[in-house]
Amino acid sequence: MRLVATVVVVNPVARLRSSSRTPFLQVVKTAVAVVAAVLLCRVLIAGPFPTFAAIAALLVVQPSINQSFVKGLERSAGVVLGVVLATGFHLLLGDSVWVVLLVIVLAILIAWALRLTPTSATQVGISGMLVLTAGVVTPNYSADRILETVLGAIVALIVNALIVPPVLLGPAHLAVARLARDTAAAFERVAIGLTEGWDHDRWHEALLQARALRQQHARAEASLTAARESLTMNPRGGRHRTILDEDITVTEHLRVLVTRVTGMTRAIRDNTAPDLRADPVVGSIATEVARIAADVRALSARVAASEAPVPEPVDPAGEPALTAPLEIVRPNSRHWVLIGALLEDIRRVREELLGEDD
Repeated sequence: MRLVATVVVVNPVARLRSSSRTPFLQVVKTAVAVVAAVLLCRVLIAGPFPTFAAIAALLVVQPSINQSFVKGLERSAGVVLGVVLATGFHLLLGDSVWVVLLVIVLAILIAWALRLTPTSATQVGISGMLVLTAGVVTPNYSADRILETVLGAIVALIVNALIVPPVLLGPAHLAVARLARDTAAAFERVAIGLTEGWDHDRWHEALLQARALRQQHARAEASLTAARESLTMNPRGGRHRTILDEDITVTEHLRVLVTRVTGMTRAIRDNTAPDLRADPVVGSIATEVARIAADVRALSARVAASEAPVPEPVDPAGEPALTAPLEIVRPNSRHWVLIGALLEDIRRVREELLGEDD
């Protein structure tokens, strides 16, 4: 048997490109913010080109208003600290090359000591360097550079808020609906497998599919986090926040269901036997699992078809497919461990769907 080695050549230039483009609207907002910030500073502040305002506008326009606000604070704090540091050393030691280097090194150390965020930490050194190398440093000059930064950050924040502030609820809502649908499919596989008497290999394949739900759930939670971020300080939030809260509630229910269906699939894979299908109790369990799948499938349909899913996965006024938990008086001597485990999982899933207390 010949072994063929595959060499993967990674193009370093490819790392400079992102897998997706920044939305064009974000590009337009950034350009508008820079132009507006520069023009405003030229009107209000006499002096050289307002570099600090342009940089602030470039950095502060972010995918969400909340992120813009945070970036504005980080940027302003870094500029204030850097300008004050540079001005002080210029008045004491002048503006020679070694003074510039000293200010940069001290800026790095101060940022580390104060545990500043990466944006603020970088800005301290950059601001100090620009102040010392841009020209004559005076108290008025330093104050103007701080004012430029604040104006640039404010302009960027206003532009980001006024020009269609982004709402990322749609992708999160879709992710929750897909998670509910795929969770229902996992329960359906368990019911079908118990009914048809799958072998170990089929159950192993089903287990891999069930385990993939955990990553899907993590992606759904990440989408919900991004949606929450986009709605913070967003004037378009309004009713979207209610929908987001309901999606978060549904996702929390699905977290439990994903854990249960994965555990059920693994238990069957590890303990399956050729005569498992013949046990009458297993047939009843398959029926119950099919009813669970129907309820989760109905949840998925409601989330996908509605802009505002119900807060609870199952409407208390409706009629869920789940019946009362099975009661086994005399467990099978060969499969009683597996049957007991499945019954306990069904009980917990039923409580989760119906909102019952333990």
